[in-house]
Amino acid sequence: MNARSGLPHDVEPVAAVLAEIPLFRVLGEKGIRSTAQAGVSRRYRAGQIIFHQGDPGESLFVLLDGLVKVVFTTEHGDEIVLNMLSRGDTFGEMALLDGSPRSASITTVRPAWVFALPRARLLELMREHPGLADEFLRLLGRMVRRLTDQAADLAFLDLGGRLAKLLLQLADKHGHSDGVVDLPGLTQSDLAALIGASRPAVNRALQSLVSRDLIAVKGRTITLLNVAALRKRGGL
Repeated sequence: MNARSGLPHDVEPVAAVLAEIPLFRVLGEKGIRSTAQAGVSRRYRAGQIIFHQGDPGESLFVLLDGLVKVVFTTEHGDEIVLNMLSRGDTFGEMALLDGSPRSASITTVRPAWVFALPRARLLELMREHPGLADEFLRLLGRMVRRLTDQAADLAFLDLGGRLAKLLLQLADKHGHSDGVVDLPGLTQSDLAALIGASRPAVNRALQSLVSRDLIAVKGRTITLLNVAALRKRGGL
């Protein structure tokens, strides 16, 4: 069913995206279709919140299309962008493990199409398909490695290096084949939060990369002009 309208969603397009994701691929065609039927889908406009930090963790979410950011809010109201997610990415995993509230909020950067699978059905699928539990553990392992890499970057890379590495990652995952990173809705403050810096500092770092002809910036579109030099700058 569609979470917004209460009408059945089109199972086939949902199943087609789920079939691209290793976590669900182990279920086979029949299992993927059954999974698509068991969940709900909803479309969001840019700038909408899918769930808030502190909400109950009752479902696993799959981003079928679009771009979202993971935002942690401190007790003082400061916001930190932890990650950017795009088509095929899952989120909301941690709360499913221990039943704890959501540890961060999810906000759309671009219009998004999201599928939610209830926790009870996910656990049933794990019992029916042991391979799904293995894939879920691999998913959590990748999450831990990413957080470890972020901690190492903060310790060993300067701001320019962290920014160069982030731009390469964004181009690889969210950009185009010609090295263009086009992220409407993603601000310099978001970039700063992703690498543990202030917006003015990121602005200066971007201008430094521009002056060295490593990137070109036009509005919120960034073009990578010298990938090899950026990789060296980012310690890759």
